[in-house]
Amino acid sequence: TMSVRLTEGAVEVKLFLPVLQNAKQIANSPPRIRLILSDGVHTSASFIIATQLNHLFNENQLEPYCVCLLKKVLVNTLKDGRRAVVVMDMEIIKSAEEMGEKIGNPVPYNSDSMDLNARVKWLCFCAAPSPWKGRGRGFAGKSPMKTGDTSPGPPAKVIPISSLNPYQSKWTVRARVTNKSKVRTWSNSKGEGKLFSFEIVDESGEIKITAFNNEVDKFFSLVEQGKVYFISKATLKVANKQFNTLKHEYEMTLHGVPGVHCDFVPISELEQREKDTIIDVIGVCKSAEDVSRITTKTSREVSKRALSLMDMSGKMVTVTLWGEEAEKFDGSGQPIVAIKGARLSDFGGRSLSALFSSTILVNPDIPAAFRLRTWFDREGHAVDSQSLTEARPVGSGARMNWKTLSDVKTEHMGHREKADYFSCVATVVYIRKENCLYQACPSSDCNKKVLDQHNGLYRCEKCNRDYPNFQYRLLLSANLADFGDNQWVTCFQETAEVLLGHSAERLGQLRETDEEAFELVFQKANFTTHIFKNRVKLETYNDESRVKVTVLEILPMDHRDYARRLVANIHKMSGSA
Repeated sequence: TMSVRLTEGAVEVKLFLPVLQNAKQIANSPPRIRLILSDGVHTSASFIIATQLNHLFNENQLEPYCVCLLKKVLVNTLKDGRRAVVVMDMEIIKSAEEMGEKIGNPVPYNSDSMDLNARVKWLCFCAAPSPWKGRGRGFAGKSPMKTGDTSPGPPAKVIPISSLNPYQSKWTVRARVTNKSKVRTWSNSKGEGKLFSFEIVDESGEIKITAFNNEVDKFFSLVEQGKVYFISKATLKVANKQFNTLKHEYEMTLHGVPGVHCDFVPISELEQREKDTIIDVIGVCKSAEDVSRITTKTSREVSKRALSLMDMSGKMVTVTLWGEEAEKFDGSGQPIVAIKGARLSDFGGRSLSALFSSTILVNPDIPAAFRLRTWFDREGHAVDSQSLTEARPVGSGARMNWKTLSDVKTEHMGHREKADYFSCVATVVYIRKENCLYQACPSSDCNKKVLDQHNGLYRCEKCNRDYPNFQYRLLLSANLADFGDNQWVTCFQETAEVLLGHSAERLGQLRETDEEAFELVFQKANFTTHIFKNRVKLETYNDESRVKVTVLEILPMDHRDYARRLVANIHKMSGSA
């Protein structure tokens, strides 16, 4: 029989899991189910399950003599003095078929006929949430699992602490934390670091657990004194009695993130999965947008950040993080990111969104992450990945749809109903400095050209106002070239300022005061190479159609990444020849 120990003052009692004697429906609207439970000695019909658990009755799981685990109950006292126990969360530990028959010869509960010990045991039984509430807690990513969490439960093989030894390969213990130390630092001839330790106890004994360095960061905030956890995959070694006063022959050292089970879906398979499916995914964070703030339909502001994840299938998908996860995420160094419980969306083709219940792990200590890191460092970085998420028009997080300038023409980009977006590595060969600056309306949301009234005022026809001042704005035409072709592009204010390295206001001052310095700005910009993110669309003006390419963003050239991509393309073409 399974049991836990409770301590009430000086009285120690053993609490047995209840055995179901019978279950029947006592009301129709809404349906209410009453349970008759037994602890092997007494029975009681005071138990009613919450309506969210009615499916157990409808699915015939509540059969006589099955063993139930009451994980959360509420005890109510009725007006006539009777006690009603509402079962909020429960689990069938053993089915009726496994049990076969009832345990003992229980008799109906009668407080007057019970001796003191039996009454104490029964009262503790009716107040069972204390030892069992939070039974599902265990190390899972960044926080313990909560009751009702959708994460998988503990491994089936739970063994007592007294049975632990270094010769077992797979084991799990379920125990309560009885003592937790503060974080301590150490320094010696071998180096320096930090550690903390805690002690756990179950019915069979106690054992000490120590976490070092990175594991301190992972687990210190998770471990709470008095809480029950499932713990597995730790290292066992002979106890150092100089620092360990417990009787157990061994002690534990934590490694990695035990207790996490993920069923990773390759990114290439996401197109075959149904919308709104909850999946686990792992990939290399190829790029990450800056965090931004959006306002929801309920007028609540929330932070968001989009990541581009790629795995060994060579496919990439955009994943959106929200709230605190978005704010604290660091995508530097292209880390491995595992997300447990992300929702699949058809927004922009195929994309993923982390949920409140999702677990986000950065560089997790799991085999799948090691394999992915090895592959990416050796060859994956040079793979010309394809994203399942459509390119977005702006933002550094938009995927890089790499094209050459000749591809724009041969693939007839921009001729479809919607605009096309592409990225290219190109060199500036000519910039038209004539008419690149104009005097614009100083209103922040206008930017229309103003007319000089030659009386100290400037007229904006759109705003229908005269202003005492104006602001300079850039509208720049530039010719870009790569190894195979060239293309005229348009750069508006922000991208033009990046390309020229000066603000529009500064350029306006130079044009008026120092023509030589103004000319030098354009000379320096010529024959510089950048990454250009562009929008291309066929436009018609005065019955004449032409392809217009607008630069959305200019990024500095990463020569190492560009060289790797060229090498990958060479291998790809030579392999297909």
